[in-house]
Amino acid sequence: MHSFPTRPPPLLLALALGALSAMGCHKPPEAEPDANVVATVNGEAIRRAEFEQDLSRELASAEAPERTPEEIEPFKRALLDSLVKRLLLLQEAKRQNISVTPEEVDRQMLRLTGDYPTESFSDALAQGQLSLAELRARESQRLIIEKLFANHVYTRVAVTEEELRAYFAAHEADFQEPEQVHAAQLVVKGLDEAKRVQAQLRSGKKFADLARRYSLSADAKVGGDLGFFPRGQMPPAFDAVVFSMRPGQVSDVVSTEYGYHLFKVIAFKPGRKHDFAEARGQVEAKIVALKQAQAQEAFEKELREKAKIWVNEAALQAIRGRPAPQATVAK
Repeated sequence: MHSFPTRPPPLLLALALGALSAMGCHKPPEAEPDANVVATVNGEAIRRAEFEQDLSRELASAEAPERTPEEIEPFKRALLDSLVKRLLLLQEAKRQNISVTPEEVDRQMLRLTGDYPTESFSDALAQGQLSLAELRARESQRLIIEKLFANHVYTRVAVTEEELRAYFAAHEADFQEPEQVHAAQLVVKGLDEAKRVQAQLRSGKKFADLARRYSLSADAKVGGDLGFFPRGQMPPAFDAVVFSMRPGQVSDVVSTEYGYHLFKVIAFKPGRKHDFAEARGQVEAKIVALKQAQAQEAFEKELREKAKIWVNEAALQAIRGRPAPQATVAK
């Protein structure tokens, strides 16, 4: 005979419902989510206006046609994850009293601008839809996060001698030095000119002198010297010629998309295996980089697990990839 649970007496059920009703009456009404905020991290807001600007930059850099909301969704999620992570790290840096000086930021900006002529750097900023002030603020944040990792994460990383030797034994092939060739080139625009230069070489003229005089390549100023290089570093047409020649030999005229070439092989360097002593520095650098990445990932995961993160899904879904009118998202 089966036994079934009995219903609670009507009086008890009424009391229970009354208690739940009373709890609901005393619960304060939830405030309407702020449409100008896409998320908060430990109470600190990620503003919709800033999010939309960053998303617009991301989509512009991807150089793709107009996307549907479904196609934009992965970009939004990846960006939100990146911004949450950055805010968590900046909050932790602040808690650890980590900061950077204006001089440190100045040096970083000089390093960035030093790689560009003045106009090119301005063009790069415009293409990235960034002002100089915005770039400076971002670099300041990046330096703070780097300092946080250096002072509170990477200091935990240590590598033992046993780990070094075990890694080398398992990856010995990675520390082989490939065969290399030392070659020079001379490149001209037309076939007839290439044959005239070839005739001068056969008459006893020096390759380096003719390269300085006739070659259109940037290495002409050093006699066409390409230095030592392994297979795969130069265009395939170069490798096919120079790795089949002997030291001192000059090639026939070779046609490529760059023009008409003459190559001279100066020397070969055979491939060889590095022993542990030679490779030790490289091995250590690889293991340290791997352990630092693991420590950084664990550190970020720990911060996220302890954090109070709220995402405004309604505001996020309303974003379509282009910044909203400023009046709509004003702070």
